[in-house]
Amino acid sequence: MTTPPEASIRLCLIEDDEIMGESLCERLRLEGFEVDWWRCAGDAGTALEKQRYGVVVSDIRLPDRSGGDLFLDLIARLPMLPPFLFMTAFGSIDRAVELLKAGAADYITKPFEPDALVAKIRALAQGYGTRTCENGNGDALGVSPSMRRIAESLPRLARHAKALLITGESGVGKEHVAKRFHCHAVGEKAPFVAVNCAAIPESLFEAELFGYEKGAFTGATRTKRGTFEQANGGTLLLDEIGEMPLLMQAKLLRVLQERTLVRLGGETRVGVDFRLICATHQDLKAMVERGLFREDLYYRVHVIELRIPPLRERAEDIRWFVRHYVEAFNRANPEERRRIDPRTEQALISYAWPGNVRELKHAVERACILSPGPLLGAEAFFGEGLDSGTQDSIASPPLAEYLMACERDYLQVALERHSRHMTNTAEALGITRKTLWEKMRRLGIQAKEEA
Repeated sequence: MTTPPEASIRLCLIEDDEIMGESLCERLRLEGFEVDWWRCAGDAGTALEKQRYGVVVSDIRLPDRSGGDLFLDLIARLPMLPPFLFMTAFGSIDRAVELLKAGAADYITKPFEPDALVAKIRALAQGYGTRTCENGNGDALGVSPSMRRIAESLPRLARHAKALLITGESGVGKEHVAKRFHCHAVGEKAPFVAVNCAAIPESLFEAELFGYEKGAFTGATRTKRGTFEQANGGTLLLDEIGEMPLLMQAKLLRVLQERTLVRLGGETRVGVDFRLICATHQDLKAMVERGLFREDLYYRVHVIELRIPPLRERAEDIRWFVRHYVEAFNRANPEERRRIDPRTEQALISYAWPGNVRELKHAVERACILSPGPLLGAEAFFGEGLDSGTQDSIASPPLAEYLMACERDYLQVALERHSRHMTNTAEALGITRKTLWEKMRRLGIQAKEEA
């Protein structure tokens, strides 16, 4: 038997078979887990809406509905969903693979050794559970396919990469991705130092990054470690790296090559070891061509690039973040609970969000504070600050038009979950392939050729 976890982790077990369910509960509890056992999808779904679990272990075949359908329903509605590990018979492997593409964490094929199941649960609990970095969104970066791919790539990148370039528009969440990389790479207890290069005056760059000795210049009344030293053993994020002066770019390159530095006014070389993450909204390659960014530094930091799409390109995440921030307000203010008007939610999805996630977060917080009642209507969001043209566009559309827009959005999400595979999407929706095809044609949704 393996050593119990450092902290007890609560599991949600969904298994209809009485003998197997009892056996798994007994083994998992002996391993140190807390286990809630549910025998049908309905009861498990209710529990998952109320209780926070570290991992969900679910059979695909359940008496009231498919475990896979339960997962797809929950991932579309809940802001934060624990990792799902599916138990499946050999004949259902194709379905399990489809669920992996939709965001499930893993599956195990029956019959399996209990040790193998425990090992998978431990890996998921360590990767996603209580011992990872904690912040407002947990490990979740979003529910869109693009953000799930980024989240899935971070543990692998963290094992091998010493440098990472994160690109994307202002406000998309570059620092949040950097923190997730840091947690996977060195853990939350290691230092994470973020520096906004656009906010440092050029004359102070060297003192900020390298530090200085007492008496190095007028006003240097004490020795100060620079950000390179502060990040030693951890991660250094250089945000807006494109704003760094060329002279400092040369000095940064030398530190990266030699892993040593000398403080201003000092003589002794100090060793430093950190993982470097650079972030920018600019096109560094174009800056190299214009002579604004050093080519040698560009190739040093451009080993691996992660591009974070703007929020307007991932509508699923808009809905997810809106619900997440509303729920965060409700947890902090239980006596003033808020809920979102579906028409307003649809308008928020249609809005371009030039400030991306940062703008969306502030808009939701402002709406929750200013709303006179529990229902967040259009006036709470679009009364000030956002494009007034957007407010006009949500003035009670005809019911048929609104329902068509909702159906189009729902089908688009379902198609993306199943890699736009018509047969699998129709099966998940509980309709025939022909019916799905007709709906797509009526709603103007483009089909994808299937192999």
